[in-house]
Parts: sequence; structure tokens; C-alpha cells
Amino acid sequence: MRAAQVRYNGKLAGILSKSKGTYHFVYDKNYLATPGSKAISLTLPKQEAPYECDVLFPVFVNMLSEGSNKAIQNRLLKIDEKDYFSLLLATAMSETIGALTIHELREPA
Repeated sequence: MRAAQVRYNGKLAGILSKSKGTYHFVYDKNYLATPGSKAISLTLPKQEAPYECDVLFPVFVNMLSEGSNKAIQNRLLKIDEKDYFSLLLATAMSETIGALTIHELREPA
């Protein structure tokens, strides 16, 4: 399983993970309890129950480069062009368009 923190304006909003071909997103309980916290997407309204999907959620796909920029990133990072999750984890840590950033959670060695 691979997982990442999803931050909204620098604050932990939830955890995005992929396990056995299924994507999961769950909001952080503290984020849900914070007055004024916003949903990370219209398609992922705030709720305690986790979201599951067989494809990467559109809000995260939309954070990825397209066209020749994506091709260059895939080649330089040695990531398969169909592996959107790996590309997201490798490129969405900072300087993204919008409020979201993605920070991979690494298991202790």
C-alpha cells in the first residue's frame, strides 16, 4: 500500500492511499472538526466515511501535467505514463496550482 498526506493550504486535510488497485481518500478527523475547513473538492465533500474508487479521483488527476510536460516528467522520473498515482506523489509536493499539495508517507526502514 502507498499513501500520502493531502494538505489544503498547508493543513492536513486527509490521507490518500492506493491498495490492491483501489484508491481511498479519508478526511482527517481534526480537519473535519475545524470550523471553516473546506472540502478539497466538490466531488469529495467533507464526511467521516472514506471514499473509494477504482481510478484516481479526478481532483488529483487534474493536478498532473499534461501533454509534453507530462511526457518529460514521466521520462525523467522513470514513471510509467499510466501510473498517475506515482506521478502525483513525485510532483505535487509544492508549487501546485490551487490549495492542495500531496506528501508521500514513507514507511520507516
